[in-house]
Amino acid sequence: MKDARLCILGAGNMGRALIGGLLRAGARPGEISVGESVAAVREALARDLGVRATADNRAAISGAAVVVLAVKPPQAAEVLQPLAVALRAAPALLVSVAAGVRVAALAGWCPGVGVVRAMPNRPALVGAGVTGLYAPPGVVPAQRLLAERVMRSVGEIVWVPGEDALDTVTALSGSGPAYFFLLAELLAEAGEQLGLEGAAARRLAVHTLYGAGLLTQAGDADLKRLRAEVTSQGGTTEAALQVLESADLRATVTRALAAAAARSRELGNS
Repeated sequence: MKDARLCILGAGNMGRALIGGLLRAGARPGEISVGESVAAVREALARDLGVRATADNRAAISGAAVVVLAVKPPQAAEVLQPLAVALRAAPALLVSVAAGVRVAALAGWCPGVGVVRAMPNRPALVGAGVTGLYAPPGVVPAQRLLAERVMRSVGEIVWVPGEDALDTVTALSGSGPAYFFLLAELLAEAGEQLGLEGAAARRLAVHTLYGAGLLTQAGDADLKRLRAEVTSQGGTTEAALQVLESADLRATVTRALAAAAARSRELGNS
C-alpha cells in the first residue's frame, strides 16, 4: 500500500499478518507505524520487519491516513477512547478487525471518525485469507478503497451490505477453516481405521485439503461443477457422497453456521 501512512494498533497474530502483507504488497517499512504495549514484540517488529513500533499510541497514529484496530475486543474501548480527538483531527479512517465490536460502539468511542469493520480469517497469516468488510453510509468511496487496499494485502475481500451480515461472515469464513480442519482430521482418522499407517493417512488428508483448495482457485470456483467432475456415476466418490447425504450433512452444516452466527451476535451485544 503506497502513498498513505498507516498505523496498526496491536501486533498480535492479525496485526503482524497485516504488516507482513502490506510489506509484500509494496509498502515501505517507514510508511507503517505500530502501537504495541509489549516491549519484546516491539523489538521483534523492528528487527524482523523494520517497522517503527512504540508503546505510545498517540505517537503511532500521528500522520496516519488509516488506523487499523487489531487488539482483542475487550481492549478496544481503552485503546480508542484516549485517541478520539487525535483521530478526528487527522482525519484518519479507522478499520477495525476486533471481532464482534459493533460500528455503534466504535463510533461512540471515536465520534466523527470514519469507521469500517473487517472480519478476516486465520489464513490471512499466510496471505491466503478472505475478509468480509462493512462500511456504514457515512464512509465515502475513497475511504472504502483505503480499507480494501489494506485488507487485500492478506487475501481476498467481500463487501457486505449490512453489519448483521458480518455475523454470517464470521460463521462461514471466520470459523470456516476449523470446519475444513475437522473434516481433514476425520478423513485421516477414518483412513487409519481402514488400515493406513497414521502418518500416511494424515499426509494424504492434508494434501487433499490443500490441493482441493488450489483447484477452486484455478478456474471459475464453481463448487458444484468441481464436485461433479470428481463424482463418476456408480463410482467410489458417489458411494461416499450418498452416505454423507443420507446423514443430512446439508442440514447439519446449515445448523452449524446458524449456531456460530448466533454466538457472534451474542458476543457483539455483550
